[in-house]
Amino acid sequence: MAKWRLATATLRRHLRSPSPTISSVFRDPSGALSAANQRRSYGTPLADDDDDDPRGKWLTLPPFSPTIDAAAVGKELFSDGDSVKASSDGSTTALRWILRCRPDLPRTLVQKLFRLRQVRREMSLSCDGDELQRSQLKRVAAKESLNLGDRIYLPLSVNNDAPPPAKKESFCCSEEERKFVCSLVLYKDPAIIVLNKPHGLAVQGGTGIKISIDELAATCLTFGKSESPRLVHRLDRDCSGLLVLGRTQTAATVLHSIFREKTSGASAYSVKKNIKSLKRKYLALVIGCPRRQRGQISAPLRKVVVDDGKSDRITVNDNGELVSTQHAITEYRVIESSPHGYTWLELRPLTGRKHQLRVHCAEVLGTPILGDYKYGWQAHKSREPFVSSGNTPTKPSLSPFGLDLDGGDVSSKQPHLHLHSKQIDLPNISQLLEQLEVSSDSDSSEHDCLKFDAPLPAHMQLSFNLLKSRVESCDNS
Repeated sequence: MAKWRLATATLRRHLRSPSPTISSVFRDPSGALSAANQRRSYGTPLADDDDDDPRGKWLTLPPFSPTIDAAAVGKELFSDGDSVKASSDGSTTALRWILRCRPDLPRTLVQKLFRLRQVRREMSLSCDGDELQRSQLKRVAAKESLNLGDRIYLPLSVNNDAPPPAKKESFCCSEEERKFVCSLVLYKDPAIIVLNKPHGLAVQGGTGIKISIDELAATCLTFGKSESPRLVHRLDRDCSGLLVLGRTQTAATVLHSIFREKTSGASAYSVKKNIKSLKRKYLALVIGCPRRQRGQISAPLRKVVVDDGKSDRITVNDNGELVSTQHAITEYRVIESSPHGYTWLELRPLTGRKHQLRVHCAEVLGTPILGDYKYGWQAHKSREPFVSSGNTPTKPSLSPFGLDLDGGDVSSKQPHLHLHSKQIDLPNISQLLEQLEVSSDSDSSEHDCLKFDAPLPAHMQLSFNLLKSRVESCDNS
């Protein structure tokens, strides 16, 4: 009974005086610990405070409150059951709460504060009617669990000890480039952004990559939010089509969990398909034609280092060697074969491995994707550019960020990669998170499914027209 009264009093107190949310702390950690939020005077001596700051000044973290466990939500969405359970993180340790509220503080610094016994905790002591009594500040261990409404106090010196934030040069875009990036947006809501990524634009930065979606999103796709959109899955630089970004940390964690669970839930012996969670379809133009019109490829992949360690490539591990492999499963269907030696394929990856579709097409089906020189070099050496009486050379034009968006079709000597992420079905993450904020238990069957379809890039559309093929709709297949 006492615990129930304590929880009721805590809840009423929070309703009367809303406290800073975790999301606000992530956006502005320093603001959450400003002078307005620093420790107020309680008029009582500190317990066990022989080495405390004599002025009694502390940096105050927001009171602990359970948050949505985004990873658990993603797992439940993929599971066989319909209900989303374990959707809230009911408890956490003092160490985890500090790192969550102050991600700018190094973990080693926070652990040092605990070793030096410089971290304090203020917890609920008892309740008298609706009045909540606060306890004296006491030292807290790193692994101690927090209760609802508990506050953590850090010494003022923590801001001086913390390293200054790394200065990252912001990527500057012209107005024309900004409009181009915004034109890639097919859909956005409070939780996600869906892009139709063009050929040649990298998703993430790395060696030799000057421009990436990751950087451009932080510059051009915030749309008034303080958080930058986050990547939740990848596409090859030369692959075009649908790319999903999370607009908040919670949404990104849910989406990342869905993509990860889709891969881990598929195996060579049992393929778990949850259409509500994630459904992806790619369109590819390949050289040659598979022997069967449709089928399922289950071929494990492994990485091979080549060029004296300067590069690597993915290959099918079919020799039974005891090496590190990753299971990879792809469903395929022949849409239409051209008499000119090309075939349009619909590809459905049931796992998400690096270069999975390209390797499965080239090494298992024996039909490399047009424009894939890494895994289909031999086929391209003997390939002759497609010639049609209707061929009209296009004049090269200047594209934003130096992208080559002209040409590259089946009539080119060096065609672009003809692999396009055409369709993705996802649960309505925004709707789900809104309902979870109201109720910790929610039925996933009550949430809508979002379906996205990306139009073909210019080079694949031109190849489609030149081959006079008819690509059927695969919505109901």
